[in-house]
Amino acid sequence: MTSYQRREQLIEIGRSLFASKGFEAVSVEEIAASAKVSKPIVYEHFGGKEGLYAVVVDREMRALTDALIGSLNDADAHPRQIVERAALALLTYIEENPEGFQVLVRDSPSTDPTGSFSSLLGDVSSKVEQILVEWFKRLHLPAKSAPYYAQMLVGMTVFTGQYWADRPKLGKEQLAALIVNLAWHGLSRLEAKPELRYEGSKAKRAREAAEKAAQKAKRAESNKGKTADANGARDGSSHDSATESDAAGDIDNTDGTDTTAAGTNPSSTVTAASSAPTPEA
Repeated sequence: MTSYQRREQLIEIGRSLFASKGFEAVSVEEIAASAKVSKPIVYEHFGGKEGLYAVVVDREMRALTDALIGSLNDADAHPRQIVERAALALLTYIEENPEGFQVLVRDSPSTDPTGSFSSLLGDVSSKVEQILVEWFKRLHLPAKSAPYYAQMLVGMTVFTGQYWADRPKLGKEQLAALIVNLAWHGLSRLEAKPELRYEGSKAKRAREAAEKAAQKAKRAESNKGKTADANGARDGSSHDSATESDAAGDIDNTDGTDTTAAGTNPSSTVTAASSAPTPEA
């Protein structure tokens, strides 16, 4: 095996081990044993596992960067076409380089403070931002929000890709269509001044105002009912007084009727007596 072939062999073995175990869990002894070589061979080519890891990451970074940036470079393409290309570019890389993608998304070792994958996402987000700024200008949307939308799009796509790498139940194009469906329909209906409708301080103030208005209306309705009850009670009292007066008058009339009746009876008796026939002698 030539020196070049041995180097490529060690890179392939290192990529596989770093993808499955992570940088910290892999040792030079394990790399050498997997390649069936002695440890000095690994040191000779890479100076240690840190050097081998750096080469693996650099290769994967260049492959993914070329794929993603290449999908974003067509200035004449329709914005939706760019979104579709970017989604497919990432998913194609994941499909064809599953171990390389796992190496990139794992935590970077303490010897790599730059965070290679984060750096890559930053570069891609910057490119997406440039595209969005031009598009926002045409749509009269605030360009200052473009960096945030760029981060959202890249983050959404990458994390979906990570999920798919572990659970590849959907086809690549089917998943890309889902990503584009959410991203494009969101982008195509952006509001110039978006606001939270149900949460946030403004929505909270609106809810509090509505609650106060409802409580005020409830109190007013309650007071209205109490007033109506009080008026009804007064009307009932007046009606009762009038009824009592009428009842007293009825009693007086009844007494007069009795007296008249008593006075009428003697007259009737006298009349009856005078009209009776006189007995003969």
